Amino acid sequence: MAILVENPAFLCYNINYEVFTYDKKYVRGEFENVPKQYRLPIIMWLLFEAIAIILWLTLKDIFYLFNFTYIGTCLAVGIFLLAKKFKYARHFIQFAVGAYMLVYLGIFSQENMQITGFWYYLFLGLFEAAVIHYLIAKIFGLLFFGRGWCGYACWTAMILDLLPYKIPQQPRKKLGFIRYMVFAVSLIFVGALFLFHVPDLNNIMFWSFIIGNVLYYGVGIALAFILKDNRAFCKYVCPITTFLKPASYFAFLRIKNDKDKCISCNRCKKVCPMNVDMTDNSRKRINGTECILCLNCVNECQKNSLHL
Repeated sequence: MAILVENPAFLCYNINYEVFTYDKKYVRGEFENVPKQYRLPIIMWLLFEAIAIILWLTLKDIFYLFNFTYIGTCLAVGIFLLAKKFKYARHFIQFAVGAYMLVYLGIFSQENMQITGFWYYLFLGLFEAAVIHYLIAKIFGLLFFGRGWCGYACWTAMILDLLPYKIPQQPRKKLGFIRYMVFAVSLIFVGALFLFHVPDLNNIMFWSFIIGNVLYYGVGIALAFILKDNRAFCKYVCPITTFLKPASYFAFLRIKNDKDKCISCNRCKKVCPMNVDMTDNSRKRINGTECILCLNCVNECQKNSLHL
C-alpha cells in the first residue's frame, strides 16, 4: 500500500517505510524557495543530524544521536535568531553548547574535552569522546564552518566575551608563540603519563580537565584586563589554534566583501575582536585564519557590503 504526498516524484514510500525515492530537481527547487536567512540554520541542523545518525549507527551508542542532535539544534536555533537580529543570539549558542560540554560532558560525565583529553584518547587508540569532538569541531569541520567553534561553542570564550573589552583597545601583540608552547606542554604531559606508566589515568585526566579550565579562565580574564582585549587568550595562549589556523584557511563559510558597495570606511576592522581585515577577500588577508564568524563586522557595515 503506497502512501503518496502531493508530488509523487518527490516522495513515495510504502506502509513499512522501506522504499524512498526523490526527484533531485524538485528538492533543489523547493530549497531555493526557502528564504536565504533560513537556509544556513537548516543546512547546519541537517549536517549535525547526519553526523549524529552516522556515529550512532557506526559506534552503536545512542549517546551520539542525542549529543549531536542537541548541538545541531542549538546551532540551528541560534543562527535563526541571528538572522532575526536577536541581540544575544550568539551568546545563547555559546552557553547552550559551551555549558553543556563543560558541565555535563566534562564534569558530570568526566570526559576530558580539552587538548589533554584528545591526546589521552588518541594514545589509547580510542575513537570516542575528545577525539571525535576534535575531528569534527576543530580539525575537519573547519573546512566547512571555519573557526565557528571559537565564536559559538567554546566554553572559555563564552565567559571571556562577557568582559568589557569586546573591541580590542590596543594593537595586536607578537605573542602568538605562547600557544605553541602550551600545545607542546600538553602533548609532553600526556605522553609522560604513558611513558612512565602512571596509574589511575582516568582520574588524572578528570582533574587535569578541572585544573586546566580554572587556569584557562584565570589567565584569560587576567589577559583581557591587562591587554584590554577580551580575546587576548584566544590570540596568544589557546593551544587549540594550532589545529584551527591551518584548516580554517580553506573554510567554505567565510565573510566576503562586495567591493562595489564597500566605501573603505574600515568600521568593520575596528569592531573585529580578532583584528581580521574583512575588506580583503583574499584567503591571505591579515589574520584571516582567526575569523570566528561573530558577524560583528557584518552588523556594523552600513552599506551591507559584507556577507557570508
